[in-house]
Amino acid sequence: MDVKRTPWNPPPGTGGRRHVLIAPSVLAADFAHLARQLEAVERAGADAIHVDVMDGRFVPNLSLGPAVVAAIRRSTALPLDLHLMVEDPDPFLAPFAEAGADAITVHWEACRHLERTISAIHELGCLAGVAVNPATPVAFLSEILPEIDWLLVMSVNPGFGGQPFWPRARHKVEQAVSLRQDRDRPRVAVDGGVDEGTAPGLVRAGADVLVAGTAIFGAPDPGEAVVRLRRIVTEALGPT
Repeated sequence: MDVKRTPWNPPPGTGGRRHVLIAPSVLAADFAHLARQLEAVERAGADAIHVDVMDGRFVPNLSLGPAVVAAIRRSTALPLDLHLMVEDPDPFLAPFAEAGADAITVHWEACRHLERTISAIHELGCLAGVAVNPATPVAFLSEILPEIDWLLVMSVNPGFGGQPFWPRARHKVEQAVSLRQDRDRPRVAVDGGVDEGTAPGLVRAGADVLVAGTAIFGAPDPGEAVVRLRRIVTEALGPT
C-alpha cells in the first residue's frame, strides 16, 4: 500500500537546500483551544504535527486515544506523526492509522519483533520510525535502518513534556547520521527539550526533524514561536 503522504519531503521553493522539518508536539498544547493553535502553527509553516500516545505502562503517564487523533486530523491538513510510547505497540497500529496517522513511531525498547512491527506500519500505508531512549545506543538499530523512514533520538526520558534537554543527544544525532548508508534516509529526528537554545546544535549535528512541544505551544503565540524557531534553524544551516 502506498503511504498516504510524505511529510518528510522538503516543501516547494527550497531549491534543493537542506530543509529541517519542524513538528510541534500537541502534548504541550492547550486542548481547550487546540484547533486554533493547530491552525496557527500550520499557517506559520510547521511541517507536521507530532502526537504522543502514552499507555501509563511504558511511560508513567496517559495521553491520547484514536478518537482524539481523529479530531486532530479533522483540524489540520498537516501530516500527523504518531509517537507510540506504549508497552505493546502492535494492537495500536491499525486504530491510529484509521484515525488519520500518516507516520507511526515505535520504541526499540518496546518491540519484541521490530522488523515485523515496521512491516505492519508500512502495510497500513504509514511511514515508519523507531525511537530510542537516552540510554539506548543508536547502534542497536543498524540492522533495521534500511527498513525505516526515520530514527527518533529521545533527548529526554519519555513520558512528560517540559523536561530539560539531555546534552549527549547531540552526539547520538551525529552517530545516527554516520550510520546511514543513504544520505537522506532514514531521517534523524530529535524529541525532548528542543527549543531556540538547543536547536542550532542539533541542526549542526545533522538532525533532519525537530519535535518541539513546550517551546511552541507553551509560548504566548505558537505561530510566532514556529517562525522564530525556523529563523534560528535557517541561521544554523548557514549560507547555501
